[in-house]
Amino acid sequence: MSTADPSRTDFHSYARPDQVRVRHLDLDLEANFSSKTLRGFATLHIKRASKDAPLVLDTRDLNIEKVEVSQNGREWQETEFEVGAADKVLGSPLTIRLTPDAQLVRVHYQTKPEASGLQWLEPEQTAGKKHPFLFTQSEAIHARSWIPLQDSPGIRVTYSARIRTPKELMAVMSAENDVNAVRDGEYAFRMRQQIPPYLIALAIGDLTFKAMSDRTGVWAEPSMLEKAAAEFADTENMMKAAEELYGPYQWDRYDILVLPPSFPFGGMENPRLTFATPTVIAGDKSLVSLIAHELAHSWSGNLVTNATWRDFWLNEGFTVYLERRIQEKVFGKRRADMEEVLEVAELERELKRLPEADQILHIDLKGRDPDDGFTNVPYVKGALFLRHLEQTFGRENFDRFLRGYFSHFQFQSITTGDFVNYLKANLLEKRPELAAKVNVEEWVEKPGLPASAPRPESDAFRQVSALASQWTAGKAALTEFPVKEWSTQEWLHFLSAMPEDLGVSRMKELDKAFGLTKTGNAEIASQWLLMAIRNRYEPAYARLEEFLTTVGRRKFLKPLYEELAKTPEGRKRGLAIYAKARPGYHPIAQVTIDGILKPANETTGVTSR
Repeated sequence: MSTADPSRTDFHSYARPDQVRVRHLDLDLEANFSSKTLRGFATLHIKRASKDAPLVLDTRDLNIEKVEVSQNGREWQETEFEVGAADKVLGSPLTIRLTPDAQLVRVHYQTKPEASGLQWLEPEQTAGKKHPFLFTQSEAIHARSWIPLQDSPGIRVTYSARIRTPKELMAVMSAENDVNAVRDGEYAFRMRQQIPPYLIALAIGDLTFKAMSDRTGVWAEPSMLEKAAAEFADTENMMKAAEELYGPYQWDRYDILVLPPSFPFGGMENPRLTFATPTVIAGDKSLVSLIAHELAHSWSGNLVTNATWRDFWLNEGFTVYLERRIQEKVFGKRRADMEEVLEVAELERELKRLPEADQILHIDLKGRDPDDGFTNVPYVKGALFLRHLEQTFGRENFDRFLRGYFSHFQFQSITTGDFVNYLKANLLEKRPELAAKVNVEEWVEKPGLPASAPRPESDAFRQVSALASQWTAGKAALTEFPVKEWSTQEWLHFLSAMPEDLGVSRMKELDKAFGLTKTGNAEIASQWLLMAIRNRYEPAYARLEEFLTTVGRRKFLKPLYEELAKTPEGRKRGLAIYAKARPGYHPIAQVTIDGILKPANETTGVTSR
């Protein structure tokens, strides 16, 4: 994508917005669950800086049937178009010839069943087991697999949509949803605020709604609705906390859609309608930091967006920092501290494996899949940078700076350079004696963690660590542990503190005392099963297979399959489980696990990413 400012060049888009830019999108699509396709048309409202330039769109594996242009939206004429050669990451450019007076472009098309941004689920893959389900995942560059558009976070659009479905199903989108809509097979939506394309989202299924406050609610399958609403009951309090810190919520409603377990992420911050994994419904609100995270994106990411994917840390580093602040306000500092300690420990483990080029916040992704940059670096290292600024300049000053930042850049997509310039003008240059303690270039452009990085601590974890050490040294009995008082975070810290080569007998002792193989908490189960693989603890193998065949969240899948792949026996087990599980995984998760288990020359059936 060409722009006047080289730092804004998006190497992951074919679009030429400096010549012709899409400003608004109207979708008209029909969902066919038999063929697993969306078919219809996208009408693009364009702004032209060049009268001679074509409109260039991003597509991936779309069947383009015809393209029309219009000056006024009433009279249309067909025009020439060309679908370029396919790149395995970027897909294909769709180049459309424009007539001199064209202001609207209508693309008639159909998706393919294997579209990377769509997942079609059979009834048995849902909670209710009666109806099929469809959901989209457009981040990072998957919107182009179900909509022909300028698929760059630097190109913000408004949109409307008309979606037709089987009459027994409900459709919802990242837009204005009618919570009282009647199931009639046709639904209308409108997103009035400008958003980047990766935030356009659609879900269709047996969905029902329950309000949690005047502006928050939950969409879910009927069997999940009450549990989800109870789990997320503090959402309104989180919203109030965030607004108090960072200014008004600017998206009207904040609703949550609980997806089937194949959703490959914890959550997706689609505006007005966060998509969430059911694995956070633990029954005790211990995992709702995910909701705090996705809500925080309403400021960092959705309101102020990374202009290119190398600026991704502007979305996620800010959001992790805001998440911690929201958690602290709503659930207290003790819990926020524990979660921060766990995240930093995970980052430090990952930094030991990552090449130096991938340890940089302002990462170079030219020629690579933008998903390669989705590590803990933009999330946790980015948040630590902001924590360092807070500690250096004081919380009150830094909060004031962030409120100004969100207000100044609202509804814009910005680069790392834009942020650094704003930081210098509005914080660093006002207190030069403090600014001398902040090496911005080291944080943003250098690998690893600077020596100045904050080191979070947790009093609760110190107590858990002491107990873990005493038990492994044979100086304490598990029956003496106050586990009934432990949070999920304390359990995770306890299990992480165990030696990697704990041994079968001690694994059996832990399992007998605490029933870890049977735990319904997905976070604890994932950590326990990782330990089971390392220690060849066979009593957990059936649970491992059940977990990997029913949960599609990549956060859990990736480390478990990686651990299995370390030994010939484990790899054989992993391949056998994956053969059963793969059809139920999202394409994004499939590609990840294919890369772990399958040789490079082995066909996977995945044509992108």
